Amino acid sequence: MSRLGLAALAVLIPISAHAATFKAPVEELMAATASNWKEMKEDTETAPDYIDYFNEDFLKRLYSKDLVAKYREAAKYPAYDDGGSPFGYDPIVSGQDGCSLKDLTITEGTPKDGTDDVTVTFDNTHCFPERDPSQAKTTLVFKVIEEDGRPVIDEMVREGEDESTLKEELGELARYGAEAAAGGQ
Repeated sequence: MSRLGLAALAVLIPISAHAATFKAPVEELMAATASNWKEMKEDTETAPDYIDYFNEDFLKRLYSKDLVAKYREAAKYPAYDDGGSPFGYDPIVSGQDGCSLKDLTITEGTPKDGTDDVTVTFDNTHCFPERDPSQAKTTLVFKVIEEDGRPVIDEMVREGEDESTLKEELGELARYGAEAAAGGQ
């Protein structure tokens, strides 16, 4: 390859590494969430297959190595005896009951030094007549980093009254599970 060709290639490599938007993994995760909480129009309509937010494909593509390691440690202690997730609820919508996602917005911040905050808001309580209107909007802030040349979710912060992070919760689930396993022997 000529020097000119190598110089052109060197210029393109940094551009292609940054071409992916930081909100892409969050958009894919929220599309799965919206599908999981899809409102059924008729009793005869077939519900969509549930998309596990931590399936192997998503673990390989959407999350940072650190978040994957924390998830795998917590997953050693599933919430239910039949195995599966360490969560006993949907960690994105923060509940077991809810409505289809309404007024979903995904806003990318300003990327800086290979990181960005992607803010997601939605209402999944609109179908509950007794809901407190001041609690209608859920806000999540995804910490997205660049890892191995692509954007991945490194953390999720639930804003509001019970502010918590996904990594903190995974750590607690792993500690609780390990303690329960040790005490149960």
